[in-house]
Amino acid sequence: MTKVFNPGLMQTNRRNVLRGSVLAGAAAMAGTAGLAGQRRAPLPKMQPPAPRFLVAEEQAQMAAPSADLSGYTRVKQELVAPPFAPAHEQVATGGPKIIEITMETTEVLMVVDEDTGAEVWALTYNGSVPGPLIICHEGDMVELTLRNPVDSQMEHNIDFHASTGALGGGGLTHVFPGEETVLRWKATKPGCFTYHCAPGGAMIPYHVTHGMNGAVMVLPRDGLKDGMGNALTYDSIAYIGEQDYYLPMDEFGDYKKYAFAGDDYADSLDAMRTLTPTHCVFNGAVGALTGENALTAKVGETVLMIHNQANRDSRPHLIGGHGN
Repeated sequence: MTKVFNPGLMQTNRRNVLRGSVLAGAAAMAGTAGLAGQRRAPLPKMQPPAPRFLVAEEQAQMAAPSADLSGYTRVKQELVAPPFAPAHEQVATGGPKIIEITMETTEVLMVVDEDTGAEVWALTYNGSVPGPLIICHEGDMVELTLRNPVDSQMEHNIDFHASTGALGGGGLTHVFPGEETVLRWKATKPGCFTYHCAPGGAMIPYHVTHGMNGAVMVLPRDGLKDGMGNALTYDSIAYIGEQDYYLPMDEFGDYKKYAFAGDDYADSLDAMRTLTPTHCVFNGAVGALTGENALTAKVGETVLMIHNQANRDSRPHLIGGHGN
């Protein structure tokens, strides 16, 4: 795992990154103060790493033996927004690969329900809820470049449930605004697994319930099989993320609005303590998969449905079709 500051994002040094984060926070506070009736909820303070830890990290990386990547072929996977899936092989050809992917932790104001005006400062990977689907094969390595834009309000990271050690990478991928990190992990078990942001403490459920989660599908190298061991192929993938939102409301029952990502932190914690979501939607918003946005397929095609729910147990099923 390597970590660098702002390659291509902002020409600066480590000290200026941390200083810029403080200035950005101060500017956000000043801007909020100018809005009548608005208050900025007390976000947990971002603590930049102490200099001794930065030195220790650099020394540890220099002393660590190089990973043996002989026999691996590098392949770049272009991630796409849900409900679609990236281009991939259903049956692996050749030896194991290093799947290179890039994600940005973007904070986006999203409309959850147009009829009620409900909206949320979604915390996302690549700007979508859920985050993009990642596909690899058993034995492959996934190499993620994770970037936190300089104009973000919060620290982010990523915890892969398909990976073991260091909290699924969560302990190695904390990035402050303006930073990026590179994490590589090996897919050792086939299946579908969630990933999500896990900065620590109450920020874990806060980030998850603000949309910061997605899925990884690890395919067997020889492809999927049915219960009899026969090859199971598909014509397309429908990637569905089920998202619980806990949106704060005022005394009149109207959904509150906030000027910046993170402003709703205290109110959201109160809403989450009820254990009752205000919205439970597919792919981030009411109507995201209906009407003009409905999933389509041709008669006779096989569709692989991938469902992700990072917050609670859920069992959606297809009505009017046959699943095998």
